[in-house]
Amino acid sequence: MYIYKAGVVGAGAMGAEIAQVISFSGLPVVLKDVDQARIDLGLETIRKIYQRRVDRGKMTQDELENKLALVTGATSYDAFKDVDLVVEAVPEKLDLKQQIFRDLDKAAPESAILASNTSSLLISALGGVTKRPHKVVGMHFFYPAHIMKLVEVVPGLDTAEETVGDVIGFAESLRKLPIRVNECPGFLVNRILMPYLNEAAYCVQESPVSPRQIDEALVAFGFPMGPFTLVDNLGFDVCREVVNVLQAAYGERMQPAAIWERLYERQRFGVKSGAGFYLYGDRAGQADRELEEILKSLRGSSKAPNGFSPHRVVLPMINEAIRCLEEDVCSAADVDLAVIAGLGFPQSKGGILHYADEVGLDKVLTELQAFVLRHGSRFWPSPLLKRHVAAGHLGRAAKKGFFDYTAG
Repeated sequence: MYIYKAGVVGAGAMGAEIAQVISFSGLPVVLKDVDQARIDLGLETIRKIYQRRVDRGKMTQDELENKLALVTGATSYDAFKDVDLVVEAVPEKLDLKQQIFRDLDKAAPESAILASNTSSLLISALGGVTKRPHKVVGMHFFYPAHIMKLVEVVPGLDTAEETVGDVIGFAESLRKLPIRVNECPGFLVNRILMPYLNEAAYCVQESPVSPRQIDEALVAFGFPMGPFTLVDNLGFDVCREVVNVLQAAYGERMQPAAIWERLYERQRFGVKSGAGFYLYGDRAGQADRELEEILKSLRGSSKAPNGFSPHRVVLPMINEAIRCLEEDVCSAADVDLAVIAGLGFPQSKGGILHYADEVGLDKVLTELQAFVLRHGSRFWPSPLLKRHVAAGHLGRAAKKGFFDYTAG
């Protein structure tokens, strides 16, 4: 199926950027929201992205206007009567998304694909409220969508293979890097990301180490930014919604650190609110008495032993990635591609599973077991990791781990 015209529901930062990506490929796109004011903000976001290209000499002003002309704002679903594909990009609230899919099912042509940009909710739960579950699929872009190449394509229980193939082809036409991810709460990237962010939060609330020191250590490890800088840029409220979905699905190992709720109560949502783990705007660089008090109260009540190391936050990522393999969420090669393209895992380390193979899977297992004793069951090693070690598949040194090194 060829996509001649697309729609996007939700003109916030993510929806607007998805619309920009579609228009940049040369396709007309309808951007819908509940009122004209929100649409105008979305259109302004798109204009700013194109204007930066003009300012850098990558586009002329005439080309900018031609691309903008491909984007049409709408406050009614009537505008979707001739689209071939719609991407829903509204907040991570299941009831809201289900209502939008009911509305789209009525408004869009029977042949149209209905895709969701959800980062964690089940696609089957969205397809189930429509009369076309075979045409419903996850198409998860990463923020900022106009820069990040990775797109997770997630079929639900009833999604047709033809739909999956059409969306993968469409993503490629947008110059993106699609990977197929079998459905599970959090999909692939967020399942791996959240244990990393959460363990960093445990570290900072349990020991004298500061968010800045942890960020600097992970940048030295090879990440483009540290976990706290990343949370503040993603939006603390957005991360919290994903954490709640993951905890409901996976239980104790996704139990959020207490500091998340303390910051949320004070509406410290990150860059957009002027404060998160760091201060921004006029307060940037000032002493953060509020955060100091929060950390003081948490450290005073904490019974967990202190201690931070880069591996304490990286190993939970490795462990969750192995669980994804265990559940056939995707292949080992796709895991490594996803963490490099979607999370900024150091490319020099070859991806998270290549890194585990390099360290040695027996050493990874031993470290995880030590962390279980010190910090609790959220570090409990994956059964698949134990199987590899038992079989002598210890990684690169043994010529076999999650990848085969016999040809090297």
